Amino acid sequence: MLKNYVIISAILGGSGVALGAFGAHGLQKITEDEKILHGFQTAVQYQMYHALALLAVALLSGKFPGQWIKRAGYFFIAGVILFSGSLYLLTFLKLQESGAVKWVGPITPVGGIGFILGWLCILLAVFRSK
Repeated sequence: MLKNYVIISAILGGSGVALGAFGAHGLQKITEDEKILHGFQTAVQYQMYHALALLAVALLSGKFPGQWIKRAGYFFIAGVILFSGSLYLLTFLKLQESGAVKWVGPITPVGGIGFILGWLCILLAVFRSK
């Protein structure tokens, strides 16, 4: 299971670098809208932060084994998918001037809650360790 966290962390980290490069070079050629660019940059930043956090979870699992550390990983993965994924989708929808923006926007905070829960699970893993 925790080996999978390392694999997923590497995928999230590598794709985060690629998306960051696209945002810095390609997306700026498509739009100059600062709100769109900022939203995309935020998605990349949080994806990268939590790719590293997921790697830390895998490394900490030996010191703090148990369900709480595993749950932290689940929440970080869900957070990246929901938070960063929804911001990436919002970027695309805004560029397309789609009305679906109003339906995707409320997903972002749910991903943020996933991040918070992941960090709380790490805290619980430490407190509950023997």
